[in-house]
Amino acid sequence: MMYGYAWDTSSSLNFAISILPILWFGLIVTLQATVVGFAIALVLGLVLALLRRSHIKAISWTVAGFTEFVRDTPLLVQLFFLYYVLPDFGIVLPAFMTGALALGLQYSAYTSEVYRAGIDAVQRGQWEAAIALNLTRFQTYWDIVVPQMIPRIVPALGNYLVSMLKETPVLSVVTVLDMLGLANMIGERTFDYLVPLSVVGLIFLPLTLLCSAIIHTLERALPKSGIPLR
Repeated sequence: MMYGYAWDTSSSLNFAISILPILWFGLIVTLQATVVGFAIALVLGLVLALLRRSHIKAISWTVAGFTEFVRDTPLLVQLFFLYYVLPDFGIVLPAFMTGALALGLQYSAYTSEVYRAGIDAVQRGQWEAAIALNLTRFQTYWDIVVPQMIPRIVPALGNYLVSMLKETPVLSVVTVLDMLGLANMIGERTFDYLVPLSVVGLIFLPLTLLCSAIIHTLERALPKSGIPLR
């Protein structure tokens, strides 16, 4: 029994090593989807946060409703909608771009709230000083608000980056060949799902730990008083 168990363990280890080059290509797709999706979330989230602060009620209420709708609907539903429904209206996107867009759209609703909290955390006196100095709205945000906001929002944005990284396997349902998609293909061809899926899980662990370590380092390095942009 002991010899048989040792042989099975050795065989599984060899199998795991043999599929690493294949999963490497999936890892690249996973990282690309995370980077593109997070970039979309950062930009779109900022736009939503600023629009929600509009003095025009129609705009602020519409943006608030859109944000809540996106936050309260599952990522998988949004992904299916973009991939299967948009082509009915003549909008056909590649699977990878659809997945990255779905990730970015979902997390833009969360990042917009992070931006909004960061903006609201700036003391009222800072806004009054900007008005007294006759600064434009752009100058107020660029020179006063954003430099103070960045150190406050980095931890929350970092958490969403890690969360998005762990959400990327969902993209495999729309034929994006990330690590999970390739692991499933390997399992279908070898009738062994345990090893490839276990390897994927083990790869995600150091990735998320590395991201968390970078975020904590950045958080400690940033000055609490703010970052001058000029």
